[in-house]
Amino acid sequence: MAVKLFDSELKVMEILWKQGNTTAKQIAEILGEEIGWSKTTTYTIIKRCLEKGAIMRLNPNWICRPLVTIEEAREYETSELINKMYNGAADQLVASILSGKILSMEDVKRLKQVIRDMDPHAGGIPGHE
Repeated sequence: MAVKLFDSELKVMEILWKQGNTTAKQIAEILGEEIGWSKTTTYTIIKRCLEKGAIMRLNPNWICRPLVTIEEAREYETSELINKMYNGAADQLVASILSGKILSMEDVKRLKQVIRDMDPHAGGIPGHE
């Protein structure tokens, strides 16, 4: 499910991703302690998440259930970044992230494995082991 979530909405979603189904009251208490939001502010953000289809409300007790997974949110945001900043070229994003970084052999092995997992034919190409 592709849903654009703003930073404030992500705060609500992070609680739901960590804790699972949570009452709106509990979310308001947590965000009140963590970042100083009022109950009204939190309920407004929860309402936006409901309207976007990112969460659903279960009765009784105004229990909020996430409908968007953290993986879906990450995938959407990553796609947006690649399209916006790199004209859709994922390799340029990776190059930008890795430029100036010193990678261990273990890091290189993991990156190669990610590429192999994406392309089953890469494993049979010399130099791609």
